[in-house]
Order: sequence, then structure tokens, then C-alpha cells
Amino acid sequence: MEEKSYIRKIGITETVLRDAHQSLLATRMITPDILGIANVLDNIGFWSLEVWGGATFDSCLRFLKEDPWERLKRVRKAYKNSRLQMLLRGQNLVGYRHYADDVVEKFVSLSADNGIDVFRIFDSLNDFRNIKKAVETAKKKKKTVEATICYTTSPVHTNELFTQMALELENMGADTICIKDMAGLLSPTNAYNLVSMIRKKISLPIHVHSHSTSGFASMSLLKAVEAGADIIDTAISSMSCGTSHPPTESMVFTLSEMGYDIDLDLEKLKEVADYFRNVRKRYGSLESEYTNINADIIVTQVPGGMMSNLANQLKEQNALDKMEEVLYEVPQVREDFGFPPLVTPTSQIVGTQAALNVITGEKYKVVTSETRNYLKGYYGKPPAEINSDIQKRVLGNEEIVTVRPADLIEPELSKEYKDIKGFKTNKEDLLSYVLFPNIALEFFKARKEGTLPDYSKPTDKESVLRPVQEQNIPQESAAALEKDGGLAPSEFIVTVHGESYKIKIAGVGHKSDQKRPFFLNIDGALEEVVIESLTEIVPSAGGEIVGESIARSKRPSPKRDGDVYAPMPGRITKVIVKEGSPVKAGDTVLIVEAMKMENEIHTPIDGVVKEIYIKEGDSVNPDETLIYVEACNA
Repeated sequence: MEEKSYIRKIGITETVLRDAHQSLLATRMITPDILGIANVLDNIGFWSLEVWGGATFDSCLRFLKEDPWERLKRVRKAYKNSRLQMLLRGQNLVGYRHYADDVVEKFVSLSADNGIDVFRIFDSLNDFRNIKKAVETAKKKKKTVEATICYTTSPVHTNELFTQMALELENMGADTICIKDMAGLLSPTNAYNLVSMIRKKISLPIHVHSHSTSGFASMSLLKAVEAGADIIDTAISSMSCGTSHPPTESMVFTLSEMGYDIDLDLEKLKEVADYFRNVRKRYGSLESEYTNINADIIVTQVPGGMMSNLANQLKEQNALDKMEEVLYEVPQVREDFGFPPLVTPTSQIVGTQAALNVITGEKYKVVTSETRNYLKGYYGKPPAEINSDIQKRVLGNEEIVTVRPADLIEPELSKEYKDIKGFKTNKEDLLSYVLFPNIALEFFKARKEGTLPDYSKPTDKESVLRPVQEQNIPQESAAALEKDGGLAPSEFIVTVHGESYKIKIAGVGHKSDQKRPFFLNIDGALEEVVIESLTEIVPSAGGEIVGESIARSKRPSPKRDGDVYAPMPGRITKVIVKEGSPVKAGDTVLIVEAMKMENEIHTPIDGVVKEIYIKEGDSVNPDETLIYVEACNA
């Protein structure tokens, strides 16, 4: 038989274990579902499997109560034959701010030691000063460095600019060059033109990553391959398209038919697709209408991974109805910020600020700490000039940073962290704490107390998967609420029609028109419930009451000019002022964590801090006064 003559070999990176579920399921896939198909997926012959990084680290700790380092170790053990890849945000690592160089070095080294073979390293602003340390460290560990260009469209982004970036990355020591089209903006014609232009200048392998959000991606990947791309990203068909990636099987078949060498078994791919088709059904409550193909993305430019998370965040703020308004606020904020590519953390910064602008009804009335740091220059140099009026409004006369931001950060790993002394920790735990202090402490506490979920148990496994269903909980005696001065259990396990739900009272609002809003955390999702009677939240007789009790909030409703309050439910991470502190209108007085960002809350008037009703760690709600500032002339 005559041997088939191939044009050239094309590598495929399968994204189902990371970016696909980040884009479709808000990054909630638990480790057992990632491991359950390893015996098949590990032997198909992909160029790489993307398994870690991006939002998975945060999501493991914050929502799934899993150790992300333990996940990586288990994945490495299960996928022995595969090249494992992660997404690394340069100096941001897997977080939302820049970390010191010692943190970057340690994180990359431990990631390599625990199983990562390919580091796809990018900077959200394409400011390559911010990826240099990560690239150097990965090279020292003799790992593959896939240096990355974040593709976007704007008045300042051109193919000539991107080609110059590719040359800069080659000179930095990259092993491959990735064109990362996180929002699905790379059109077929431009994919061909850009790859052709880069291919004429460099000889390194070119890897193209695109999302199907706009409907372009399958066509764009084909044109990129025709122009000389060597590797493409796809997702198994049952976890593909929409805000995810082109389907693996379709791309494999098409490229093979066109004469390219892709030695992947379609029968094995079908087995993988069937597995994830069943897995995906259990995550239905995390999917939203905004994860389908939407050509509006050409205007809004919201990336796939951001879309599902933004929808979930707005749902937690009881503001999902404002999604369209937020999507069209995003490009306006992006222009104000100098046209940054929308990829984490800039996508989170821009997206959260757009949401705050819409929710509060006033642009930049509330800004996150990350927005302030971005405008100050702590994330690097934006592609274009920032709106000077916005910068002045947020920063006043503060000096703008022009050096490499990490040069201003003192070493972080040598500090003494008293918060973790009471826990048995290792070197990976220290990094988890430095990256995400608050949620890492919650995780350490649960681990110490033995209350982490056991996903081998059906009840624990389903607790992160089940959609929130309408519950008919009968009323009980008001005495349960009235005893102990109005205390009530704050955590419940309630069984309804044979299914158990974990319910936690996250906070209580103030009564209005004989109704009171309660913020309930139901299986990890924050829901606002307005009830007629406080007795309606008491569990049924068949429910098991667990945890401690909390008092109903005695914070006053904001009615005075000097009342300081948060525009959304969240948690106090820092109280900046003390009683008696003089403040001026616009001064930051506390920080509230909400929507995975730290939000600065400001005083509305000049005056003196008279009352502080909260402390660090408290959960807070809208319609609560957190600090009262007395006017100077009062």
C-alpha cells in the first residue's frame, strides 16, 4: 500500500480539562471528573493537555474547597503519557495582582516540580517586562516556554505590532509562540495574514488559541494552519463551541482530509466526548445563556472565560438582568483604560468595573483596588493612553508608576505570616496563602477541622453540581429565632424531597415594607431572598442543623449624609480608618471583597469617623451603614 504523503504535522492541545470548563461552567469542574477519563484521554496523542492555571487555582480554593496543588499532583499521576500545560499570567501568576519576583520563581519552580511541562506565559497588557522572570525560571527548570501574544482589536493594535512582539518573544528565549485570541476576535482573513507575517520573521512553532464566541474560530484555525501555524487549541465536542473552543473531532477530521498529519483516533475521541457529555449535565446550574455563540462579541470583546464568570458574579449580586448593559459598558471602560486586551486580570478589572458602573448607576463611583492599581501603573504600560479625566478622578495627584511594577515589590516569601501559624502548612500552602490570603485561610481552617468536601461521596459531589431548586420549607415556631436575643442557626443542611441542600445565611438586610432581604448561600451560590416572616428560614423538622449561630445585623440603614455603605454583598477585608479619624470626601475608608475583586468604599463627605459598625472578616450587605462620618460642621 502506498504510504500517504502529508503536507506537515499539526499538533492539537486539548482544553477540556481547563479552559473549556472555565469558559462554559465557570471553572467548577471537580478533580474526580477531570481524572475519570484519564485512561483514554492520556493515550490519544495530543501535543499537550491543558490542565491547570488560569482561574482553576482560585476556583479550587474559593468554590470547590480543593487544594489546587493536590489537583496538579493527582493529574500528573493519572496522565503519565501526556505533556501537561498550564496558563500562567506572567507576574500575576494565577492571581489578580503582581507578585514579588521570589513568589514568581517559587511558584513556577513548584509547578514544574509537581508536573507542568509547558508554561503558556502571557501578560494582559503585552508588557513583556512582566513575563521575563517567569520565562527565565521555566527555562531554568528545562520546561517548554510558550511565550504568548494576547490578540485583540483596537485603534492601536496591528499585525505589524503583533509581529514585532513575536520577534521580541523569540529573543527572550521562547520555545513556541502562542497567539492567544481569548475573545474570539481573530477573523479567518486576519488569522491567515497575521500567521503569514509572523512565519516570515521567525522559525519557532506557532500555536494558535481562539474561542468560538463570535463564530469565527473553526474557520480562523483552518486559515492559521494554512498560513503556517503548527499547533491549535480545541475542545472535545461535548464541551466545545459557544464561549469554548472549536470541536476537536471536527478539526481533526477536516485537517486530516486536507492532507495534514494528525494521528488522533476518532473512536477514542468519541469515548471522551461521551464521557464529558454526561459529566456536563450535572453542571447545568452553572451554565448561562451567555455562553452561546454571540456575534455581539465583536463589539463587546468579552472573552469566553470571562463571560460565564461574569454571568455568575452578576447572579450573585442579584443583577443578572443587567448583563446586556454591563456587556456594552465593557468597551467604554476598556477605552478609558487605554484599550487593554481583555484577558485575566485586565478582563476581570475591566469587567468588574463595568459591572460596578452599571450596578451603582454612576461611572467610577465605586472603584476596585485593582482598578486603582491599574490606573496608577502597577500592572504595567497600557497599549494606549488612559483617559486622563478618569485617572485624575480616581487617583487625584498620585504619581504614576513607570518602572517595571515588580521592581517596587519587596520579597514576600521571607515575611512572617502570623495568620497561618496555627495551621500545619507546607511550601505549596505558603504560596496559596500569599496568592489568596483570605480564601486560603478558610481552606486551611476547613482542612484542619476535617470539613472539606469528600467528592467520593455522592452528597458532597452533588453539592457543587446541583441546580438550586425551589424549596417548600414549612414555617416553624418563631421561638427558634427569638431565643438568645434573636439568634438563629446560620448554617443548615435541609432535605427536600430526598435531596440535601447546604444553606448558609450570608447576611441580612433591613426590613422595608414589612419584608426583609436575606442573602443565602445555597450550595455555593449567593441568592437574595425577600421574605415576609423571619420564621420562613427555619429548617424543617427533617433538616439537620449544623454550625454556629449569628445575630441579625444591628447596623442602621443608611439615611444620613455621612453613612458609608457597600453597593453589593461582600466581606470586609480591610478597615482603613479608626473612630476619630479625619477624612475627606472620596477617601477610601474600607475594602470589601465582592465579585472576586477588592472594592474600595469611600466616604461621601468631609468629616470625622464617628461610628464603625463592622470589623475585618464581617459579611455585609447593601442597605447597611458600615461606617458613619460626622460632618465637620455638625
